[in-house]
Amino acid sequence: MTAVKTARGRVGTPYIRVDGRDKVTGAARYAGDFSFPELAHGALALSTVARGRIRSVQAAAVAAMPGVLAVLHHGNAPRVEKNYSDVLSVPPDPTVALFQHDRVPHVGWPVALVVATTAEQAREAVESLVIHYEQEPHDVAFSAEHPDAYAADTPLMPSGVARKGDLESALAASPVLVDELYTTAEEHHGMMEPHAATALWDGDRLEVVDSNQGSLWVAHGLAMLFSMDPAKVHVRSEHVGGGFGSKGLRAHQVAAVMATTVVRRPVRVALTRRQMFSLTGYRSPTAQRIRLGSDLEGRLLAVQHDALSMTSTEYEFVEPSSEVGWRMYDAGAHHTRNRVVRLDVPTPTWMRAPGMAPGSFALESALDELAEKCGVDPIVLRTRNLPAAGPLSGLPFSNHNLLACFAEGARRFGWPDRDPRPGLRREGHWVLGTGTAGAIYPAGVAPSTASATAEADGTFTIRITASDIGTGARTALTLVAADALEVAPEHVRVLIGDSDFGPAVIAGGSMGTRSWSWAVTMAARRLRKHLSRDGIIPPEGITARADTSAEVAALPPKERHSFGAQFAEVAVDTATGEVRVRRMLGIFAAGRIVNPLTARSQLVGGMTWGISMALHEEAVRDRATGGQIGPDLANYHVATHADVPDVEADWVDDTDPDDPVGIKGIGELGIVGAAAAIANAVWHATGVRHRNLPIRPDRVLVAAMAGREGPQTRTRGPKDAGPELAGG
Repeated sequence: MTAVKTARGRVGTPYIRVDGRDKVTGAARYAGDFSFPELAHGALALSTVARGRIRSVQAAAVAAMPGVLAVLHHGNAPRVEKNYSDVLSVPPDPTVALFQHDRVPHVGWPVALVVATTAEQAREAVESLVIHYEQEPHDVAFSAEHPDAYAADTPLMPSGVARKGDLESALAASPVLVDELYTTAEEHHGMMEPHAATALWDGDRLEVVDSNQGSLWVAHGLAMLFSMDPAKVHVRSEHVGGGFGSKGLRAHQVAAVMATTVVRRPVRVALTRRQMFSLTGYRSPTAQRIRLGSDLEGRLLAVQHDALSMTSTEYEFVEPSSEVGWRMYDAGAHHTRNRVVRLDVPTPTWMRAPGMAPGSFALESALDELAEKCGVDPIVLRTRNLPAAGPLSGLPFSNHNLLACFAEGARRFGWPDRDPRPGLRREGHWVLGTGTAGAIYPAGVAPSTASATAEADGTFTIRITASDIGTGARTALTLVAADALEVAPEHVRVLIGDSDFGPAVIAGGSMGTRSWSWAVTMAARRLRKHLSRDGIIPPEGITARADTSAEVAALPPKERHSFGAQFAEVAVDTATGEVRVRRMLGIFAAGRIVNPLTARSQLVGGMTWGISMALHEEAVRDRATGGQIGPDLANYHVATHADVPDVEADWVDDTDPDDPVGIKGIGELGIVGAAAAIANAVWHATGVRHRNLPIRPDRVLVAAMAGREGPQTRTRGPKDAGPELAGG
């Protein structure tokens, strides 16, 4: 049959999600929706003490309960390989090595699994399970002064420290100084779909149906844990109801594999919402000391960013908050450090814009304070400190359009009409203020493989181990493939989330769509070349494959980033301390926008997270028990529609002529700087700086009563804004 030739694809124009109808009608199958013959269910029992040892598991009575098939714990569970690396080449959290010892490192540690014929029987049985502990003293108190903090390695900071120039001399020579401590709270992912996995054996092959951000990542990790040939592990993840960094290899997948191995029937393990707060990671709280030194015009001479986060006693995970500064602004002296302290808490993990989100709050707040001290417009101060090359690396930028974002954002937000003095605008008992902040996120790319098949009916099938965690990646790849094939998107079917499709980068680090699109484009173009030689397609179709490893390795070393400018207007109730965000505007430089419809949704979603981070989200741990207070969505507050009246996201042209793809990630960029813009707006409204997130009503009232940092008259007005704001 001859291939069908139709109109060009639609990259760059809005396109409704290809899976949208399935999702709103319930046809889309998530991990907990699949049915299997003789499906059993597993329920995890979690520790109730923060540190100690398991003395005994009273399993006999539970094993005799109706429907119970097995009770697994450290005394009888299958053994796993503890020393292995996952597909990301980093040692995974030992939490996944379930039931291998009697130690308890935190509240919520998995101590047993009850497997039963129904989910209700499993839950009833696990609630009846009695476990005795030998309890030990614990420490869950995170603070900037914790004596056990140490410098922590990260991939970009192998010694935990990055430096350039003589910091102390530069600070001593600086006419203007800022030296403050900023803190952010513990935050949780809170996606709509809880974690769930079903495992079963098909002969000697392990099948896992899961919700994850990288099926091959999970398959490889399970193969290593259970000492299997990776080709014998098959993981599928058809639809994912949100991930944000938490859906990698976790305890529930390992529990399901252990259970199906023991009972020899399919077993599903689904986490409860409360269990997710201890088993799926979170963003660590941070304490960040910022020291800035500048001349009288606000040009930076010195930048020090010292960031502290916490991790578990089992595994070191670092929230790399200090890295934002030496990517974003230039100074003669840079000194940044990431430190960490081990506590008796669950292990943190990646969470939307790791490091960049909390780091941008601290740095962009400090820059606002510096602008106030210098009497310089906050946008002007930032533009005066933009680097010509990587501040520490010295590498050239692939392109750098932060100034264009600020200029367009200032024009649309009405920034030039802003009176810089705080506390002047009032509406009854509300005081109003506006603030801004910059945003940056690395535009990374990783090798991936893909295949493109011309089917006998004239349609095309793309196969790639991508993951659509709600971002619209499946739709974006459909448009990219249609463009490369020069057919209408309706003639393209994209299959994702299957580990058998071959290596591909995970959905993380804002690298997914960029990396996958490169592989899909190469495969599609190879297929077109083949079809141009012979337009006849046999019944089995014609397939072309691509691997971008060589092309990615050949990219010249450059600083590659997406940028953005965040603007916020807030109203603060002086009687109650309530803060309301009235409007937000984000203007971004994020490369080639594949689908404006889903891109805008991603950016607005990130900005909404910024509202949540600034005003609502705060997980609190009980120092007496070591557990989290109220680990559910009733007590852990996130921004909802009522909190987001007017949020607008748009972008400027951001073409990179040397980039073969032109796409940059946007999933994480939208949250960066958003919380700082809101905090800076609260200062402009009230004249009081809030350096601790979230900005709760009680903190607003206490700060107002204390009269800390009341309204200050600036020495220079908006007419002194300088030429950097010309036209904006």
